[in-house]
Amino acid sequence: MANPVPSACCVVLAVVVVVYAQRHSQQDSHIQYERVGADVTMKCGSMDWDAAVTWTANGTDIDESHLNGSYLILKNVDLTQSGQYSCYEGSSWHLKYQTSLRVGTPPKEPVLMCRSNNYPKGFYCSWHLPTPTYIPNSFNISVIHGTREMVCEKDVFPKNRCHIRYLQLFSTVKYKVTLTVTNPLGKNSTTLTFDEFTIVKPDPPESVVAKPVPNNPRRLEVSWQNPSSWPDPESFPLKFFLRYRPLILDQWQHVELSDGTSHTITDAYAGKEYIIQVAAKDNDIGTWSDWSVAVHATPWTEEPKHLTTEAQVTETTSASTSSFMPPPTTKICDKGAVVGSGAVAVCWTAGLVVAAYGVLFI
Repeated sequence: MANPVPSACCVVLAVVVVVYAQRHSQQDSHIQYERVGADVTMKCGSMDWDAAVTWTANGTDIDESHLNGSYLILKNVDLTQSGQYSCYEGSSWHLKYQTSLRVGTPPKEPVLMCRSNNYPKGFYCSWHLPTPTYIPNSFNISVIHGTREMVCEKDVFPKNRCHIRYLQLFSTVKYKVTLTVTNPLGKNSTTLTFDEFTIVKPDPPESVVAKPVPNNPRRLEVSWQNPSSWPDPESFPLKFFLRYRPLILDQWQHVELSDGTSHTITDAYAGKEYIIQVAAKDNDIGTWSDWSVAVHATPWTEEPKHLTTEAQVTETTSASTSSFMPPPTTKICDKGAVVGSGAVAVCWTAGLVVAAYGVLFI
């Protein structure tokens, strides 16, 4: 006779698999965007208001206190309530509705900046939002020069930047750049209008090096290179601004240089470590670059001369004394010497006095 237990187990397992598949099937699903603080109502697909349903959020059953009939009611939603919501019919667990709730905010006015760091080739514009929206945003940028619309080629990375090539140099016609940001909860925009020369701003100088000048305790030699992004320094030369200070002080000293890529600081404090930076600017137009990466240097100091320490002097003296041997001397005796109240024979050898009454050191 066949054992009925394995067959029963197989039937139960099949039922569990079917129910699981029904709970996780997506018969009716979409994305729903809601503002932070909003009251949200979700309907269970085509189910009647008084139908028996079960709602889940990210796979966890939702308490019936949040239901109004078969509708799910969420009050004053916040970011933590974003997730996948599902509605099932009664005890059969047939999936009737599913939505991905995304809670966020409409975009605020974007921050837009345009700059030419490779003049005269062109300029770029970059942008960002002042605060996050927590939901996807799309950006559209338009560039108009006079009556002509120009192409702004977007970078692969970073994604929030595009480049425009100059079609005409030294133009007096203004550029107008408009950026619009849109998401499912709203949109916003901003516009910049500017002349070609006002947005010229080089990148900071590169390869800044500072080193001491031999035998000059108050000098530092500083050198640097033009920014590699500046395409034609011969035709469009840069001038430079040098700042430096000792680490012990907060006040900077400044030097503006009309040409060249080096400078000798002549008023440094001897033996004090200095911090040094350089900025660059087109000779005629635009604004100063940001400061270069800071470098540190200390003026030349004379190597200290070799000094004999007191311990070395003591050691040398001790060694000399221990190795000293006095030369042999002649023994001299004086039989008539008087010591105390009597006449005795006294002899001395190399400073040692021998008397009948004892030994004296002289």
